[in-house]
Amino acid sequence: MIDIDKWQEIFGSLGRHKLRTLLTAFSVWWGIFMLVILLGSGNGLENSARRDFQNDALNTLWIWTQQTSEPYKGLPAGRFINFTNDDYERIEQHPEIAYASLRNNLWGEFFVSYRDKSLSYRVEAVQPGHQAVELPQMREGRFINATDIDEFRKVCVIGQPVRDGFFNEAQTALGEYLNIKGVKYQIVGVFYEEREREMQRIYIPSSTLQRIQGSDQVQTIILEMGDTPIAETKLLEERIRQQMAAQHKFSPSDRSAIGFFNRSEEFQDIQTVMTLIRTFIWFVGIGSIIAGVIGVSNIMLITVKERTKEIGVRKALGATPNSIVVMIVQESVFLTSVAGYLGLASGLAVIYGLNQFMISNDIDAEFFYNPSVNLGTVLVALFILILSGVVAGLIPALQAVKINPVTAMKG
Repeated sequence: MIDIDKWQEIFGSLGRHKLRTLLTAFSVWWGIFMLVILLGSGNGLENSARRDFQNDALNTLWIWTQQTSEPYKGLPAGRFINFTNDDYERIEQHPEIAYASLRNNLWGEFFVSYRDKSLSYRVEAVQPGHQAVELPQMREGRFINATDIDEFRKVCVIGQPVRDGFFNEAQTALGEYLNIKGVKYQIVGVFYEEREREMQRIYIPSSTLQRIQGSDQVQTIILEMGDTPIAETKLLEERIRQQMAAQHKFSPSDRSAIGFFNRSEEFQDIQTVMTLIRTFIWFVGIGSIIAGVIGVSNIMLITVKERTKEIGVRKALGATPNSIVVMIVQESVFLTSVAGYLGLASGLAVIYGLNQFMISNDIDAEFFYNPSVNLGTVLVALFILILSGVVAGLIPALQAVKINPVTAMKG
């Protein structure tokens, strides 16, 4: 049953010093509020980083050519290295590779047109394996396939914004033709990706573009490594460097001739940074809470000192040490919990409101996405609240237990 008298004492004690109670409660409120805000913001940063990676296959290796920086066997430094289809075929033979694709960008200032409408989009020539790398979600039709490559078909796969730019909802994009630099390509698929900028592009078969340009040059080779560990991927990098050095006659030690980008290695680095950020957030948040708890504990010590005579009378009338401890701790837990719950609710309201504001205004921040606080974090915060209240009241309560009834009543 609820002890009404005890609660009346608690409210009476807190009400006698309203300003002091309010300032103490504010310190606890602020600590929990800042912890929730920091955690929500940290999750916003982490969600943005994860979204960047989830749009593409994680374990990928990107390879492109650059300039040599060392002379080699009579050849000068500063030579441009160019990949060809033969290089692509050699590289994709490595057993660690699950999927492979080459990519050539269609450079220059030009517009893609449909009938009397012209718009500017990025055009990339790729292989069927590119679907396993970029992970586009097909909304209509299909992606580039092997037959398109073998038969040099003039077909294209367009992003959802490209479709929306040329066609209304009632129109069917599949089967229509886009004019790209004077060549008509039939639309065979429409894809969707999470980020808007990733959809502002058109894919065409790599073999078709190479035939039109009269060249077998390859700008970028992309490898999807499946379940290959990062350490083995790093070894594969070196083997490919050695292989291409022998093929294109540059020094195997020349790190500038070929560029590599290991996506899984970058993701691992991002995870390390996120762990450090989370640790820092908890350190600052817990520090703020501890500051509030110290404030509550000091106030409870003052309260015990003010109520010395009252506590002495209680002990003289037979009050047990346990009942004295419970009385002080209960008041501390009540003050800490109420202030903490309000801080928790305020922090969640701010994070939720910010997220809804971003959604309703279609704000797609580059480094901040879907700020939120998960249920596990809320439960941890609630546990911290209750524990903080107990700790804040325990020291003053033990001080109250030591009060001598005779001395207290004489005072």
